[in-house]
Amino acid sequence: MYFVDNQNQLDPSVNIALETFLLKEKILDEPILLFYINEPSIIIGRNQNTIEEINSEYVEEKGIHIVRRMSGGGAVYHDLGNFSFCFITKDDGDSFRDFGKFTQPVIAFLHSVGVKDAELKGRNDLVIGDKKFSGNAMYATNGRMTAHGTILFDSDLDAVSSALKPRKDKIESKGIKSVRSRVTNIKPFVDEPYQKMTTEEFRDLMLLYIFAVDSREKVKEYHLTEEDWKRVYEIREEYFGNWDWNYGKSPKFEIEKHHRFTIGSIDVRLNVEDGHIQHLKIYGDFFGLGEIKDVEDAFIGVKYAKEDILAKLNEIDTKKYFGNVTPEELVEGLY
Repeated sequence: MYFVDNQNQLDPSVNIALETFLLKEKILDEPILLFYINEPSIIIGRNQNTIEEINSEYVEEKGIHIVRRMSGGGAVYHDLGNFSFCFITKDDGDSFRDFGKFTQPVIAFLHSVGVKDAELKGRNDLVIGDKKFSGNAMYATNGRMTAHGTILFDSDLDAVSSALKPRKDKIESKGIKSVRSRVTNIKPFVDEPYQKMTTEEFRDLMLLYIFAVDSREKVKEYHLTEEDWKRVYEIREEYFGNWDWNYGKSPKFEIEKHHRFTIGSIDVRLNVEDGHIQHLKIYGDFFGLGEIKDVEDAFIGVKYAKEDILAKLNEIDTKKYFGNVTPEELVEGLY
């Protein structure tokens, strides 16, 4: 097996592009192990509705990255106290969905550092008792597969629950929904000497354990070339750094929003497909001039993103149609 060093890259869109590159294009003669740590981010499962999974206000306020991965499963929160492991190998026809095979070395390592109760439970979760510290997923393509998971070592658990809290709006779609579960960091469970470690130090200790060596220099490694990195960034631009992939690939969905303003209440119903508004109806007890259908029609085809909705509202005489309310205030009623 080869280890690939991501050179301390913290951008989730780059890290997931790197994993995709290693899976689809960098075919080595042995399996690959990749680790990465991401800045605060939510990694969305391939078949999920992004808007349905995240707390949009919290995400925007905190500047949290949103990236849709290639594999299925539920949304997960990443930060600097969390690291991901990825095993990339041939798809031998028997290993896909065999989470035990790929999590076994991780569990064995955790047992060695004092987390004796760590185990695989259910389909794809690593737990201590009834608390989850690792979610795992898989993706296969063209005879290759990746099995990847997260390790909550010293994450901000308040941020985990805040960022992944679903919106209060009524949202209906056919996207796969996350199963919310209680989570825990593993740092309190490791033996005392390891509790002083940083996330990076603990990750590196796992690396030595998996390769059964006592120093970093002895780890068998594939070194990424400039050409490799160039291709990684091309993949990032095409997919994981692209709004259309991260949001627009969500399945068709419907949203109901209700907001009370000083000018009255506004009730909005939207249909969104491929990330763009396809149908919009506005109801309420506000006093406006003109036909509200003019506003509804103006939004057909607009990207369902806050900045695009605000830009469209700035093109409209909002005081005419709604009363004394600004576009900045109104955007809260539409997004």
